[in-house]
Amino acid sequence: MRAVLQRVTQASCAVNGNITGQIEAGFLVLLGIEDADNSEDLDWLAQKIVNMRVFSDENDLMNKALADVDGDILLISQFTLFASTKKGNRPGFTRAARPEVAIPLYEKMIEKLASLTGKKIQTGIFGADMKITLVNDGPTTILIDTKNRE
Repeated sequence: MRAVLQRVTQASCAVNGNITGQIEAGFLVLLGIEDADNSEDLDWLAQKIVNMRVFSDENDLMNKALADVDGDILLISQFTLFASTKKGNRPGFTRAARPEVAIPLYEKMIEKLASLTGKKIQTGIFGADMKITLVNDGPTTILIDTKNRE
């Protein structure tokens, strides 16, 4: 799994002009799932997301986690995070999991994040043409890959 965490002051997702999810302060999380992903990857990544200390403390240092700032999550499925750009100029997406694998893992991630945060997770619609609006705070953007746990 790959996740792009963006610390935001606000973010929203619209499909066909209708808002499907929106938050104020918190994380916009773009989530890519590949066929090799499993529940261990999901659990590890969910813990990383909710415990990532990138919110400012009273000394303006990145020391606070999502719960410390009462932040929310907008979770967006993003198969293009597994784009292969090795050959040519048209990306390939063969590493991205097919919907029958990705959808159950995406839904489990929503449940896991809700359980860990005690909050409703805002979402887009899997596979839809989504329009994402955000105000990146910082800007602060973190890339996490469960197969390269750095």
